[in-house]
Amino acid sequence: MDFYNVINKRRTIRDFSNESIDMQTLYKIIDAGMKAPTNDHMRDWHFVVITDKTAIEKLIKKIPKKISDKRLDFITKSWKLQDDCQKKMYNNAIPKQYQMLLNASCILIPLFKQKNDLLKPKNLSSLNAFASIWCCIENIFLAATAEEYACTLRIPLGEEQEYVRSVLSFPAEYMMPCYIGIGKPSEDAVYNIQKEYSIDNRIHINIW
Repeated sequence: MDFYNVINKRRTIRDFSNESIDMQTLYKIIDAGMKAPTNDHMRDWHFVVITDKTAIEKLIKKIPKKISDKRLDFITKSWKLQDDCQKKMYNNAIPKQYQMLLNASCILIPLFKQKNDLLKPKNLSSLNAFASIWCCIENIFLAATAEEYACTLRIPLGEEQEYVRSVLSFPAEYMMPCYIGIGKPSEDAVYNIQKEYSIDNRIHINIW
C-alpha cells in the first residue's frame, strides 16, 4: 500500500470482527514499531502480546465493562467540550473501552524503561523515553493499517498499570503507556468523522 494511502486510511477503530491475526503479520507490525526514532539509540522497548481470550479478560479486568448514559453525559460535560466532532468521538469511545479490547484479535502492551518519575519530570529531557515510545506506537498503527488491520488504544487509568504489571510480571523499571488492540474492523464499525483543517493555516514560514 502506498505510504500516503496508509496515512489517509489509518483510523482508530473500536469495533472488531472475530478474525484472528497470524503471528508473522504481528511480528512485522511490531518490527515496524522498533524502527521508530528513539531517544538513546538503544530501542529498549519490549512488547507483551496477548491473544488468548481468557487471558485478555483477566488483563482488562480493571476496566469498567459498562458506563451509564448519565455517567457518560457527566464526563463529557465536565470536560466542557465545544467541538461537535470531538463530542461524537468521545460519546462513541468512552462506552467501548472494555469491549473494544475484549473483541480485538490481540492486545499489545508496549513497554519502555523510564529512569525518572514520569509525573514529576525535572525538565523536558526527562520525558525523552516517553516521547520515543509514542513514535514507536505510531509506527505500529501505520504498519497495522498497511496490513489491512486496525488499532485501538487506551491509556491506563488509576491502578490499571500496576494491575497489568502484576498479571504480566514485567519489571518495575518498565512502564506501559497504553493498551493497543489490533484486529479487523467489523462490518458495522464506526469510523468517526475527522476534524477538518486547512494545512495552509497550520504552516508558518520563518515566523508565526
